[in-house]
Amino acid sequence: MRIVLQRVKKAAVRVDGKTVSEIGVGLLIFLGAEKGDTEAEVAYLSKKIVNLRVFPDENDKMNLSVKDVDGEILVVSQFTLASYIKKGNRPNFLDALEEDIAEKLYEQFVEEVRKEGVRVETGVFKARMEVSLVNDGPVTFVLERKSKHPELNSGQISSD
Repeated sequence: MRIVLQRVKKAAVRVDGKTVSEIGVGLLIFLGAEKGDTEAEVAYLSKKIVNLRVFPDENDKMNLSVKDVDGEILVVSQFTLASYIKKGNRPNFLDALEEDIAEKLYEQFVEEVRKEGVRVETGVFKARMEVSLVNDGPVTFVLERKSKHPELNSGQISSD
């Protein structure tokens, strides 16, 4: 699973010209699910993110979490994060998780974050979205959690 996380002053998602979700101060999360991802990756990353100290304290040091600042989270599914560009100029999506499983893991991620007491808004799974944000810092991190089954992370799925 790959996540791009951005600290924002505000963020919003529009679909078909209509705003479907928006947040104030918090985190914008782009989530890409890959073959081999399971509930274990979701549980690890959701807990990690809500406790990640990326907001400034009174000394301007990154020492506070989204929970500490009473922030919000906007989670947007992003299929293209599961791409690889090793050869040529066209992205390879062989490692992207099947759509129905990816959607379930995305929804589970959102629920796990909500269980931590953080207000969560979402994009629309599989929709063409316009995402706007005011990045605070800018502060951007990439988080990745691979399945413990490396054969499922290479585009080569074993039949065993």
